[in-house]
Amino acid sequence: MAPRDQVASPSPRSSTFQHDLSLHPTPRSLSVVESIYSQSQDSEWSDSTAASSIDDSRPVRSLKPGIYVPTVTFFQAVTEDLDLATISQHAVRLAKAGVAGLTTQGSNGEAVHLTHQERKLVTKATRNALDGAGFHAMPIIVGCGSQSTRETIELCREAMTSGGDYALVLPPSYYKGMYKADSLVEFFEEVAEASPIRILIYNYPGAVSGIDMDSDVIIKLAKHPNIVGCKLTCGNTGKLGRIASSVDAVSLCHEGSGFMCMGGSADFTLQTLVVGGSGIICGLGNIAPKACIKVTELYADGKMEAAKTLQAVVARGDWAAISGGIVGTKSALESYYGYGGFARKPLPRPSKADAMKYAAGFKELMELENSLA
Repeated sequence: MAPRDQVASPSPRSSTFQHDLSLHPTPRSLSVVESIYSQSQDSEWSDSTAASSIDDSRPVRSLKPGIYVPTVTFFQAVTEDLDLATISQHAVRLAKAGVAGLTTQGSNGEAVHLTHQERKLVTKATRNALDGAGFHAMPIIVGCGSQSTRETIELCREAMTSGGDYALVLPPSYYKGMYKADSLVEFFEEVAEASPIRILIYNYPGAVSGIDMDSDVIIKLAKHPNIVGCKLTCGNTGKLGRIASSVDAVSLCHEGSGFMCMGGSADFTLQTLVVGGSGIICGLGNIAPKACIKVTELYADGKMEAAKTLQAVVARGDWAAISGGIVGTKSALESYYGYGGFARKPLPRPSKADAMKYAAGFKELMELENSLA
């Protein structure tokens, strides 16, 4: 595999999948969808609606191949109020580790436990912290999934006004038994038409009652100019490879169309890269960002055996994160970094025995993390 400094310019392909992520998002035509979803309901909705027009003065923050981290949301131990100071500190630690970007309002961010106002505060605090530390160019992807098209669009607008650059959107699932064949395609197309920021499709069957979007659907949606990527937490690398090939996805060693075809878990980082994926959005990056990044660097440098060895360590550590969930991740952050706290109720607070078990699960990975410059 050629090192990144020897990559030739990609051969032109059909403009169908050309996604120039260095440009401001410009949905094709908002007129029809805006007429449906821009009616004022209250002052907050009116503000977000008014903000839906593209502000050309906003900084351009491109998505680049690599490791992205869905950040943890931290709370005060007693009140469960947002701990904005720790949220900010954590974002800067990850940026200094060298990640390509951050994601707020994901599963690790306990988005389902947050109000709209809290979501905005978390994203705004993250943006302000990055800017204050000199990471002005680092993009923020914001989770904006909801059960209705209307609220999903509202979340996309709020993401933009809070400093988000892209929206990560799950398919709605509560009424999935009543959906028609094209319901999800129509949902994503309508959101893409109305969103003031570009979107990434989030395929995570475990979070949406088993809905698992196939490669044909995602490839079809990828033709929309305001849909610029996908995150596959389904773990299906065959699907990921089909999508990456069909849309000519950008990768560490190939400029491609600009479409970001992302894996959703660190335990298949190397597999994602081998089949042409763009990188990973991984919760494990909260704990060991340098180790996750190192796998991608070794792959890009053509050091496959070393990459495979490191991938195995990362995969074992990721199993600790997967099996412990957000409770275990926060506990491990507390054990190894001195902050983390607890998830919001009704999620349980770990006992001392639980905390020791979680810490032990990450021990090998943390030894690797601490050995990396």
